[in-house]
Amino acid sequence: MSEIKKAEKIAGVKGMNDLLPDDAPLWELFENTVQSVLKSYGFQQVRTPIVEPTNLFARGLGEVTDVVEKEMYSFEDSMNGDKLTLRPEGTAGVVRSAIEHNLIYDGPRRLWYTGPMFRHEKPQRGRYRQFHQVGAEALGFTGPDIDAELIMMCQRFWDDLGLQNVRLELNSIGDAEERNQHKAALIAYFEQHQDILDAEAKRRLLTNPLRILDTKNPAMQEMVNAAPKLLDYLGAESLAHFEGVQKILRHNSIPFTINPRLVRGLDYYNRTVFEWVTDDLGSQGTVCAGGRYDALFGIFGGKPTPACGFAMGIERLLELMKANGDVHQPAMCDAYLVHQGAEAQMQAMVLSERLRDAGLDVVLHCATANGVGSFKSQMKKADGSGAAYAVIIGEDEANNNTVSIKELRAADAENNQVNVPFDTAVDYLVDQIAGSADADCCDDPHHHHVHH
Repeated sequence: MSEIKKAEKIAGVKGMNDLLPDDAPLWELFENTVQSVLKSYGFQQVRTPIVEPTNLFARGLGEVTDVVEKEMYSFEDSMNGDKLTLRPEGTAGVVRSAIEHNLIYDGPRRLWYTGPMFRHEKPQRGRYRQFHQVGAEALGFTGPDIDAELIMMCQRFWDDLGLQNVRLELNSIGDAEERNQHKAALIAYFEQHQDILDAEAKRRLLTNPLRILDTKNPAMQEMVNAAPKLLDYLGAESLAHFEGVQKILRHNSIPFTINPRLVRGLDYYNRTVFEWVTDDLGSQGTVCAGGRYDALFGIFGGKPTPACGFAMGIERLLELMKANGDVHQPAMCDAYLVHQGAEAQMQAMVLSERLRDAGLDVVLHCATANGVGSFKSQMKKADGSGAAYAVIIGEDEANNNTVSIKELRAADAENNQVNVPFDTAVDYLVDQIAGSADADCCDDPHHHHVHH
């Protein structure tokens, strides 16, 4: 008989990563922190599909942007021939949804979203083909006040996440007419310096000359630095709006630098643009980018609606949290239940449910292929779980209707085990844990308090 062939292993898709259990607490800490800040500013969550019609992005992002030209995961639905795309960013979908469901007919909305985005680019540290973003979109507000509020909300994220070295760069890219005048001046200027332009720049001169300002080519830097500045082409209204944003930020002690080279690759931005950058991640400096996009509703066939927002890359910010050091990793549970014998197992099941009723996180030791395991091996598991207490029911305890409770993190490891009646075990543990939470509440804001 032929040997049974071992099935071949299947690996994940390149650049799309598994979020493993050891990293989950950090993701949760990040998501919970950001969510509570968004809520404190009155933002409501919106969840849009991961797949959108391809033309949503082609129209919204502009045909000649890098994203649309070479980074989108687009495909034809084999069932009905629809042309679909995995979303490369979140704003287009949110605006599509706002128009489709008439979300702002009774006034402006503050919305936020989170979830995976997809771009087919070269995977590198902190940049993946499936990556995650949190974004906020303020729809229907015209003034500089909302631009400033979004920026101040970002500052609150960094403070609450304990991120130090994140700084704000600010610019205004004016309105379409002002940009067109600047673009014409730019093209004329670059044409005078044809001899310095590299191949990439020559291609961009025909499609999107603004992108030449982004060049990393040292040979072109000096020429690019002397190029006409958009700020010199702004009219009175755009300048007043930009001044308004700066005034609020100064008044609230939010430091920033004006970076006249800060532009957007996407066609729909206008006026305020901003980026939060860091030097702690090597060359990949931007952790959050945003700005105003008053034209997008019109491009998508909706009523003209002013809008402003930002998006941030979660993976990159988690890298930054790790780089900033002290990331608090919460324990997996409060109590780990150890038991030996059939009767003890039954009691352990009952007790673990009662402890959960009282608001504790409990891991109950369960059997594997090798059976339930010895006391010693179970205690090792209890220790490894990070639990504060091991709750032990052996044959003696089962017969006497008692429970042994061992403190696993005590300084004096000798006399830290007590025996209590089965029916008082829940109250005893809750008191112990609530007591210790009160004692160290000030060091550790993330410990969840027991809810009775």
